[in-house]
Amino acid sequence: MDILFISTSLPYPPNTGGAIRAHGIIEGLRLAGHHITLLCFHEGDIPADLGITIHTIPIPHRSKWDRLKTLLFTRQADISKRLYSDVFAQKLIDLLSGHQYDLIQFEGIEAGCYLPIAKRHQPSAKLVFDTFNAEYMLQRNIFEIDRQSLKRLPMAVYSYLQIGRIKRYERHLCALADAVIAVSEEDAVLLRPLGDANKIHVISSGIWVEEYAENTTPMVLHHPAIVFTGKMDYRPNVDAMVWFIDEILPLIQKKRADVHLYIVGQQPHARLEGFKAHPNITVTGRVNRVLPYLYGADVYIAPLRMGSGTRLKLLEAMACGCAIISTTIAASGLNEAVKSAMVIADSPSDIAHHILMLLDNRQQRMMMGESAKKHVATYYDWSAILPHILDVYARLGLKVD
Repeated sequence: MDILFISTSLPYPPNTGGAIRAHGIIEGLRLAGHHITLLCFHEGDIPADLGITIHTIPIPHRSKWDRLKTLLFTRQADISKRLYSDVFAQKLIDLLSGHQYDLIQFEGIEAGCYLPIAKRHQPSAKLVFDTFNAEYMLQRNIFEIDRQSLKRLPMAVYSYLQIGRIKRYERHLCALADAVIAVSEEDAVLLRPLGDANKIHVISSGIWVEEYAENTTPMVLHHPAIVFTGKMDYRPNVDAMVWFIDEILPLIQKKRADVHLYIVGQQPHARLEGFKAHPNITVTGRVNRVLPYLYGADVYIAPLRMGSGTRLKLLEAMACGCAIISTTIAASGLNEAVKSAMVIADSPSDIAHHILMLLDNRQQRMMMGESAKKHVATYYDWSAILPHILDVYARLGLKVD
């Protein structure tokens, strides 16, 4: 097949959740012999010899005033315009005018604004919308959390206003696409009422497990070390760390005053700035590789209170043999076998209790880590997921062999 991928970022290297998913699908299809063209936003150098054709456009700037005008004077979802660019749109039109593609796939809702262009300029191509999240429900979850804090009330109001708009926008994108991919059955349940339920297919996110099994020297950390990873300007990640530090870390330090929390990820939000001076907290900012931190962790945490889809950070931690404590929301989308390899806890007291138990029991941590590696390799390696993606394409009448 001749496939055009539309992505909001260059998924090389794959260092964020969306990039890991896009990279896995693209690489899997490339290795299966399909020709891939990628159009994405990116500024800077591109790695050589990737085996695909890449076109990049500078990232557009959308001012706060532009966002405010959309909020006040239209019924459009903010996310529908967040990464719209006339330059990007024209490049897409040029590609569609110069070449016939069998399949055009849009990675994430922020790429969805270009779906009508593909529909108009190449109606014979099959269009696939890879959703990443049921975004309207993500906004609803964010609203429910933010409304509990007076300081977060303006953001809660913003999220409340976006819920209905995003739901209408997701319905529109689902109608335009020939197939819609949800990353979990939970998300599929939320997306099916938005249109033709037969269009919705569940394809889990995955990782190339063998890449995490490489000989990695653990980062030298202050022990006992608790590690969290993620893009740190992403609202669910920021909320998770603020909640953990305010509500859970003090409970742990009552018993283990020496515990050290590592927040590993690029672009730390201003809400995390004050924690940098805390003697038991390290906010790393961007790092070249997260694996040394995962291998150096005593306990990996995923205390998310909002979100949807599948948390790739959990798959990465499992592949590195981490002992994991996750909230129910963070673990949603994973199958039950994989969930059994981690501790699920939701209240501050329960999370603190389980962290303390694991910190005191190295053998238990090692057993959990081995179980995690086994289960993630069985269910979430891209080699196990790719056949399901090809099956979706085959149902559209495409030749996948």
